Amino acid sequence: MNSPQVPVVVIGAGLAGLTVALRLADHGKVVVLAKRGRSDSATAWAQGGIVGVLDPTDSVEAHVHDTLQAGAGLVVESTARWISEHSAEAIQWLLQTGVPFSRDDSGPSGLHLTREGGHSIRRIAHAADATGKAIHDTLLARCRNHPNIQIHEHWIALDLVTNRHCKSAGPDRCHGVYVLDIDRHRVESLAASAVVLACGGVGKVYRYTSNPDTSTGDGIAMAWRAGCRVGNMEFIQFHPTCLYHAQDRTFLITEALRGEGAQLKIPGAPADEARFMLGHDPRAELAPRDIVARAIDFEMKKRGIDFVHLDATHLGEAFLQSHFPTIYSRCLALGIDISRQPIPVVPAAHYTCGGVVTDNCGRTDLTGLYAVGETAYTGLHGANRLASNSLLECVVVGTAAAEAILASAAPPLVQIPAWDESQVENADEQVVIAHNWDELRLLMWNYVGIVRTTKRLERALHRIELLQSEVQEYYSNFRVTSDLLELRNLLVCAELIVRSALDRRESRGLHFSRDYPETLPIAYPTILSPLRAVTRSE
Repeated sequence: MNSPQVPVVVIGAGLAGLTVALRLADHGKVVVLAKRGRSDSATAWAQGGIVGVLDPTDSVEAHVHDTLQAGAGLVVESTARWISEHSAEAIQWLLQTGVPFSRDDSGPSGLHLTREGGHSIRRIAHAADATGKAIHDTLLARCRNHPNIQIHEHWIALDLVTNRHCKSAGPDRCHGVYVLDIDRHRVESLAASAVVLACGGVGKVYRYTSNPDTSTGDGIAMAWRAGCRVGNMEFIQFHPTCLYHAQDRTFLITEALRGEGAQLKIPGAPADEARFMLGHDPRAELAPRDIVARAIDFEMKKRGIDFVHLDATHLGEAFLQSHFPTIYSRCLALGIDISRQPIPVVPAAHYTCGGVVTDNCGRTDLTGLYAVGETAYTGLHGANRLASNSLLECVVVGTAAAEAILASAAPPLVQIPAWDESQVENADEQVVIAHNWDELRLLMWNYVGIVRTTKRLERALHRIELLQSEVQEYYSNFRVTSDLLELRNLLVCAELIVRSALDRRESRGLHFSRDYPETLPIAYPTILSPLRAVTRSE
């Protein structure tokens, strides 16, 4: 795989990154970078579960069918089938690492399987309603105890090192990464036999999101600047049910609650008129997320209300405490007893269905660079991700990426230039960054949200370009900070989202345009290719 002196560098400490690290660590050194604490990742926030074709009444074909249906014509069927075929193996590996999935010894798999929107059968393995945390805690403990894995906290990747940095001849490849050590305020140059982008999605580009603060599109932006293609960036999944509360507007109310029978209702409406999803789709609350999110958005705008209700009171206190202890306790702490009161919810940006174009092994357009998880576009999610396919993709593609790295030839040894630390600090930077960040998130929410128009997209693109020029001036002339790097990356991703949305002259899946409300008979992905890479001096 690599010499002992040149490790594989994994950027991101969520499920995708930890899977790659653990699969590689018995064969060589691995460095994992976490830009916040090592426990801060989107994985740890995931409530629902992970898909596994485990029950005799289920099949790969049924799972693929459900994935294709949710993806609205843009799922790469061969990828969906390949990942589904490896789902049981992925669950088994997680069990072997010690993940405490909820049990049901009366079932053939020994696991309790639940159902979520878009699935035709119960096939979601889970750990109560905190599956992501259970998985992340288990894998993180394994990584901490492995002698070949080194985890750096508060290290944020700045840019990929390619031939142009090293003045190397021959085909372009990734040689490593520049990383800002946030605590020490200095940039490190890390050589790598391979670099794996496992940085998550771009949820923080929107004002309302269920994502953690780490979701700033770093991997997508770095790969784009390095010359890699990106695909389907217009498809941002808005989770239908995020808690609406003054003290907490990022807490996700898992789809599994609707899978167990919770119903969406209009606040204050008569009992026989309150439930509204049947008027939008025959699958009601179990329709795919794009349909449910648009239905909620429609009802809120139609009635001038700030939220809708998710009513689970009929499920009973004992059932809710047993199956959804995290949601029950969190809502109770905020004064909402979900066994007696409905939960106020709104849609929020949740998942990036597009990303860096890769094959099934995570290979990108740049030799030596891999992308896994939400950072990547494999074609699995199409125009709308099927619930709980994301954790499965992390494990299956993460495993395949590790195998591809192990099978790859040793890269040439090159000298990576040190980062230019001569720039001065700028006292005004934090104020400008905070202002621009707020402006970006608000304009993306208002102009590039659940329902879009061409005019709004064009206005958003114009303002994004102005913000990019301001941020690039700071980046080129002053010492870099983590806030500056994140804003720079979010602006790149915002531009990619808007340009992709403008290119799609139809409505499909998560992208709905009032100017093009019909769905074209032929489905096509949106693939953008960078004309050139951006260096610091530009």
